[in-house]
Amino acid sequence: MSERQIEAEDLTAAIEELRREGFRLDLIYPADDPGTAVMSRDGNAVRLVRPGARELPSRLPEFQAQFVLTRAGEAAAQGRAGMLYRDLIPGRLGERYIASQITIPVGGPIDDWVHYHKVELQLIYVRSGWVRVVYEDGGEPFVMNPGDLVIQPPEIRHRVLESSGGLEVVEISAPAVHATFADHELNLPNDSNAGRIFGGQRFLRHIAADTPWRPSNCGEAQETEVKLATSGLADARTIRPRNREAIAFGGHGGELIFGFVLEGSAVLDFRGMHDVGPADSFVIPPGQPWRLRGPSSDFRLLHVTTTRLDDAASSHL
Repeated sequence: MSERQIEAEDLTAAIEELRREGFRLDLIYPADDPGTAVMSRDGNAVRLVRPGARELPSRLPEFQAQFVLTRAGEAAAQGRAGMLYRDLIPGRLGERYIASQITIPVGGPIDDWVHYHKVELQLIYVRSGWVRVVYEDGGEPFVMNPGDLVIQPPEIRHRVLESSGGLEVVEISAPAVHATFADHELNLPNDSNAGRIFGGQRFLRHIAADTPWRPSNCGEAQETEVKLATSGLADARTIRPRNREAIAFGGHGGELIFGFVLEGSAVLDFRGMHDVGPADSFVIPPGQPWRLRGPSSDFRLLHVTTTRLDDAASSHL
């Protein structure tokens, strides 16, 4: 297939123009702020590149530890499929990780297509609203509600079908810049195969309504099977206080220690005292203890950790 490259100041407009000419979208990246897209028609391909667009990494970027505190209210950017992305880790920890608060303000069908991502890790957690999705070998489409999450293993085909107005999800991926590929051949739903392995991981659907709260770190947690599904790469839980006691965390020996305040308020005790509230997020460097002091009775936190990704096979880019 021959390919020509076109510089496009407005990537969205350029994509729509080529669609009207009968081209189909094959590849786009990054999802949060698209800068490159490849489209094809009749054996001819066009690569659209926005000036200054970020390149795909050839290998997993080196992890750079730092303390990050990101406040709610930062502006969101137009991302893939009409979704709004707010960057929760602006420095990207050396381009190793991206965390985004993704919103869909107006409910209804989503302009999405069957696609997959070349990633090492990808997790999606619903904060508010609902979304209907479908996954390769995952059976019929299903609805995700607040507190639900999925692990999307490397290259699993999937599609977002529709959502409520005001849908908010938190998405965490490694590496920060990764490609989204269209699959024009597979129709979803297809067969169900719950045990299928994709790149050493398996698809996980966690349902909050079916998960009990159990004691954890002086508080309570809804645990998940993320660690099992990712073969030890990551873990995730929803945390709440017990009797408004401080919630203490020891030093985690992996890489990412990420918190997103779902609701309520507390004081983050790490390198000083920091008031945190709804939609604030933070990253703690590995190996260092931290606390959440004086949590409100309605405080809820999404807590995600990862191991050292370099210790795992990195062959999905």
